[in-house]
Amino acid sequence: MSDVTPIRKQYLKVKKQYPEALVLFRLGDFYETFDDDARIVSRELEIVLTAREMGKGNRIPMAGIPYHALDNYLARLVNRGHKVAICEQLTQPSGGRGLVERDVTRVVTPGTVIEPALLDSCRNNYLLSLITDGDESGIAYIDISTGEFATTQLSKKQSRLEISRLAPSEIITTAGVLADWDISGFPEITRLDDFIFGAEAGTRNLLEHFQVTTLEGYGCAGLPLAIRAAGAIIYYLQQTQKTVLPQISQLTTYHVGSYMALDQQTLANLEIVRYNRTGTADDSLLGVIDSTRTPMGSRLIRRWLSQPLLDLPELKKRQDAISWGCEQTMVRANLISTLGKIADLERMINRIASSSALPRELVALRRSLETVPMLIETLDSNRVPSWLREGLRNFPEIISLIASAIKEEPSANPGDGNVIRPGFSEELDHLRTASTDATQFLANLERREQEKTGVKSLKVGYNRVFGYYIEISNANLAQVPAEYIRKQTLVGGERFITPELKEYESLILNAREKIEELEARLFRQLCRQIAAQSESILILASAIARLDVIIALAEVAVRQNYVRPELDEGTRIEIKDGRHPVVEKLLGTGRFVPNDTVLDTAEPQIIVLTGPNMSGKSTYLKQVALIVLLAQIGSFVPATRAHIGLVDRIFTRIGAREDMASGQSTFMVEMVETANILNNATPRSLLILDEIGRGTSTYDGLSIARAVTEYIHNTTRTGARTLFATHFHEMVELAAYLPRVRNFNVAVSENKGEVVFQRKIIPGGADRSYGIHVARMAGLPRAVIQRAHEILDNLESKDANRSPSGGRGVRKAPALQISLFGEKSPILEELEQLDIDSLSPLEALTKLYELQKKARQT
Repeated sequence: MSDVTPIRKQYLKVKKQYPEALVLFRLGDFYETFDDDARIVSRELEIVLTAREMGKGNRIPMAGIPYHALDNYLARLVNRGHKVAICEQLTQPSGGRGLVERDVTRVVTPGTVIEPALLDSCRNNYLLSLITDGDESGIAYIDISTGEFATTQLSKKQSRLEISRLAPSEIITTAGVLADWDISGFPEITRLDDFIFGAEAGTRNLLEHFQVTTLEGYGCAGLPLAIRAAGAIIYYLQQTQKTVLPQISQLTTYHVGSYMALDQQTLANLEIVRYNRTGTADDSLLGVIDSTRTPMGSRLIRRWLSQPLLDLPELKKRQDAISWGCEQTMVRANLISTLGKIADLERMINRIASSSALPRELVALRRSLETVPMLIETLDSNRVPSWLREGLRNFPEIISLIASAIKEEPSANPGDGNVIRPGFSEELDHLRTASTDATQFLANLERREQEKTGVKSLKVGYNRVFGYYIEISNANLAQVPAEYIRKQTLVGGERFITPELKEYESLILNAREKIEELEARLFRQLCRQIAAQSESILILASAIARLDVIIALAEVAVRQNYVRPELDEGTRIEIKDGRHPVVEKLLGTGRFVPNDTVLDTAEPQIIVLTGPNMSGKSTYLKQVALIVLLAQIGSFVPATRAHIGLVDRIFTRIGAREDMASGQSTFMVEMVETANILNNATPRSLLILDEIGRGTSTYDGLSIARAVTEYIHNTTRTGARTLFATHFHEMVELAAYLPRVRNFNVAVSENKGEVVFQRKIIPGGADRSYGIHVARMAGLPRAVIQRAHEILDNLESKDANRSPSGGRGVRKAPALQISLFGEKSPILEELEQLDIDSLSPLEALTKLYELQKKARQT
């Protein structure tokens, strides 16, 4: 085997410990990669692949990036799915002798990013841990950029919803979990050994990290799977993020039963946090209501939207605060202006605590903390709800410390020599004075030497190879003094040095090196002093985020004319002049046509909505769901009056799509989603169903649509409040024999062949879809439109001949009846013995359903 250099041996030792990661190996001012890592980095970053001898006959591929540009390059590597191990120099070079000590300080994965260039300031970046045992599972998640750390224990069915809600960037779990449960649809998955998720290991990791003797204070002592998931996260961070662990100071145990459940399909169908066409928050519900001014507030309002509350007192507390914000017009304007001056305190303090902050971030922290007294003064003088004031406090010591230490416009990095203010360190001031004096001497040297030698073209210069030098042209070499020492010959002249020149050069270079080292040391010390207050600053950041969200929701309520909904734990939903928040904003003030809604588990439980394409059925369905969701985050809602009985879960079945990855057709996807709704809905749920059964033949589709509606109506376990939009006009017949079904349609007017969609929801059913009219609006050729009218007339004529009623559409399906056979039928006898007067409406309907079932089996 060929000889290798000491640096090569050092690198190979590090690489062996991190075989799955790209190792960025610090060599002076560069992070270098070698071997296959270099080839990957060269390709991904589009940089030159070079090579270098690292031992006799051992030429190694290399690709490097400047250390000061790490964030930009790191973002590209992580976004393309690579894990990156950052190997830093832990000691300073000593006179060119000896090997610099190096080690990996962190492994950057999608879920462990702290660099601003890799993060979206408006959303959390979660690392999630998952462990299962039978039908139970444990989930823990952490955002190391903010310090948020939480865990829960729940059913496997619930855990899939929770993972969808959190949308983690990375999941850590075991091979056994992956074999038992398909989570391949989620992003980066890291497999860890089973022992890491063990009960004993999980408890030990948490106890040692938080330095406590019991987990009772964290609320998870009786939740073994929650402990195992949380303990695995601590272990993973110990192995990959050695500098961030000290800032993880809290663990919250939560229960999903405290929140409305929202599955991924509902989040997408209602476009709650993302507009489907662009994949961004623009034109989503979040885009409408997020007028927050701080990154912390923007992340919090997103969390509120993904976790609507079932806690009535907490909701009313939020409503009271928003009411206060709406009433205080001038105060609200002042708070909005002040909040806009506050930077991302959560992420800044965590970068400071992990020794990753840049000097400008300390300046931003100081400026943000200087703003807090204005917030406090405004709130204290205007009778703010007390809970909104909690956590806000001043930090004069930190403000003073940063102001005295860091220049107002510091250089980019703490070792650049232009970070620490004069007067902060006597030692640093002395070095700067010495360096300045020596620099001034060299600045004057050129003029003095010109006068001394009589050579007006004499120049004093500097380069990295030879240091400082005196340059004289060939024409003036005869005038060179005897004490000049020849250093380099050029084409047009020669370069010289003098003992005095080298003395001042040494003074300048040594002073510069010492200045940079001392500045870096002082900066690290300053960060440690600030980090000692990190927990208090995180509490402040949380308080500012709450205030920001409340003021943002108040501003939206005033600007968009939203009202405070009445909330209770009943089952009635009543909305007067409800509006779709996103569509209304896109259309502009006064152009949206509002509509009323009444739903209840008693009556009406199910609204069957018919009407033409493009008339606004889907908009109406979605606006009811969005109003309910807004109400359950504590927000005001787009209506003139609203009463919301709390909803435990919103289900949606909207639109046609296929799942190519799993081989499911459009209709199969529709049926899977419908099955999920029927199997999981409760009487407290809200169902939004749009066009069930349209993916198959007319008779099959109508049969399924009717059966689904009957099931929701007749099954006590479901009994959910339901909005059902359909083009099957025969569905209106359900209201004749299902007592809690009501028919509504979208009003349409016709004038001389022109159709006008009035966007108004009115009682009764529709018997036409106006599909050909919509086709004409879409621009289909006139010949196609004319032929379609001819075919439609022909089909309707044939259908009228078949149907005794002469109506449009398919043949009417028979209404459900209970067939009784003979006077001695057991069903008839049971019916005769019923004491109808003693039955409640629900009991009577249930009994009728039982008798029908028996009749069908006869």
